[in-house]
Amino acid sequence: MSEKKKLLFVCVENSNRSQMSQAFASIHGGSMIEAYSAGSKPSGIVNPKAIAAMKELGYDLSTHDSKSLQEVEAFAPFDAVVTMGCGDACPWMPAKQFIDWQIPDPKHMEPKEFNEIRDMISEKVKALISSL
Repeated sequence: MSEKKKLLFVCVENSNRSQMSQAFASIHGGSMIEAYSAGSKPSGIVNPKAIAAMKELGYDLSTHDSKSLQEVEAFAPFDAVVTMGCGDACPWMPAKQFIDWQIPDPKHMEPKEFNEIRDMISEKVKALISSL
């Protein structure tokens, strides 16, 4: 990767999957990645379960905010937009590629299952970064 890549991760509430994806993009991509996340219907909060799950890995997700797609439009175009579970509710954003990850919403999962989703997201983000 010669230049910084911009990634946008989108789920419905912008409280779990897309927030963790944004965090992992920063963790795994470092200064070569500019990561954003947003929701098609943002909840307004980052799920405390997601904050706890990322804290276990040494990342402070409590500094993140739940945002709408309109709040990140100004950062377009993106190198990749990754959607998770929002289907038709995810409007088009200017990007070089669009990817849909079939990742279950961990919102109501117990910590063990929640962390399995967290770890799946980490691996998917690593693979995405290496493909750029």
